[in-house]
Amino acid sequence: MGALSEAWALAIEALYHIESRRLNERLALLEASKHLNIRTATAIGLAHKLVIETVRRQNYIDALIDSALRQSETEPKLSLGTLNPRLRAFLRLFTYESKTSEPVSYERVVKLAEIGRSILGWRRMMIVESTLGLLWGLKESMVLQGLGNVEKTSLTVFQNPWFVKYCFRLFGRRVALDFFRSSMMPPPTYVRINTLKMSEDEILTALSDDGISLTKVGGLSHSYEVVDQQGLLTRTTSFEQGLFSLQDKASSLAVEIAAPEPGMTVIDACAAPGGKTTYLAQLMRNRGEIYSVDYSRRRMALLCKEVNRLGVEICKPLVGDLCNPLPMTKIEADLILLDPPCTSTGVIGKAPSTKWRISKRSISNMAKLQWTMLSNCVEAVADGGTIVYCTCSVTVEENEMIIERFLKLNPDFKPVEPSPWLGVPALRSQSFGQRLYPNLHRSNGFFVAKLQASA
Repeated sequence: MGALSEAWALAIEALYHIESRRLNERLALLEASKHLNIRTATAIGLAHKLVIETVRRQNYIDALIDSALRQSETEPKLSLGTLNPRLRAFLRLFTYESKTSEPVSYERVVKLAEIGRSILGWRRMMIVESTLGLLWGLKESMVLQGLGNVEKTSLTVFQNPWFVKYCFRLFGRRVALDFFRSSMMPPPTYVRINTLKMSEDEILTALSDDGISLTKVGGLSHSYEVVDQQGLLTRTTSFEQGLFSLQDKASSLAVEIAAPEPGMTVIDACAAPGGKTTYLAQLMRNRGEIYSVDYSRRRMALLCKEVNRLGVEICKPLVGDLCNPLPMTKIEADLILLDPPCTSTGVIGKAPSTKWRISKRSISNMAKLQWTMLSNCVEAVADGGTIVYCTCSVTVEENEMIIERFLKLNPDFKPVEPSPWLGVPALRSQSFGQRLYPNLHRSNGFFVAKLQASA
């Protein structure tokens, strides 16, 4: 099996896992690679692109497929939902390749059909053979005919109609469209230099030797944007040595706003997979205590692996559900960093499967969860201590409205102006809150606020 066929086999299997097991793109590809025993870097890289870009356009791709199936002459009439899941995955990949990327030749379409037969078998493929030709010749304008403004917009910017309406109301049409267009592509890759291992200059030299070209992120202490690389970053010698970590600049910003100091007692709530814990330890110069709490044993295993790779010595990992009181008793924390589960509407450029898993109800459900977690943190804050609350969501219910309610019900806390400042002021006149957007800041969408208890 050549690299192209291997990539398609991986992509079909990954799309199957995304749909059937609700895995994200990274985990789905990992499962597919293990299941098919495909380890070729070229195939994995191509499969990753196929999966990400197909999932990103899924509503538009499905509309194209539905249109082609309606025109097909099969009896009984086929529908996308009744097809075998892996055949459905192939059709989505085929539609991405033939209709939403570069124009493809008839010979390329024939080649893709041959790949489908080699992976799925000719009997399974036979029922959609005629549909492939219809898809290749389909006029895309037909899919948009007769649709209302919101429905048409949702297909052209690859978003749920309910989320289009929500963002139009929250941001206004022009700003919302800018946000949607920026979310059609992933943000740049950022790395955080790990000075627990060696000096920054020594690390930068090592990364250069590994073929990684960087540019410094203004306003942050140890963050760099990757401008060029040779091969996968996680397979470099410098990564294995723990000299850097992959971390979006919005996530690094939250830790720098938290401003941990050596000797502090810190709680990293919802800590896995460990990016914030390890940066907290770096800024604390491995002096003090960090209680890293998360409910997932699997994710905590990833945190422990990352802690060891980066040379963190002050992390105390604890499995615990923040929907209940904190598992540590008699702990008075100087700092609590809470990055709770959220709708992840700020990371749809990087993880597009997120947007197809959430609904309007998801926002209110997450806000309830976040409120419970934030409330459970209060008792563990020392006099004069701080809570830093952040999410990678752009909704107001998960951010500003949570903070408004918290300050109203906890008058012994006051907001603190965050520093450093990379973003724009939060909504609802919360000048102390900070927001980042992919279209403005080339990062994940993000919210962060800092709250201090009275001494």
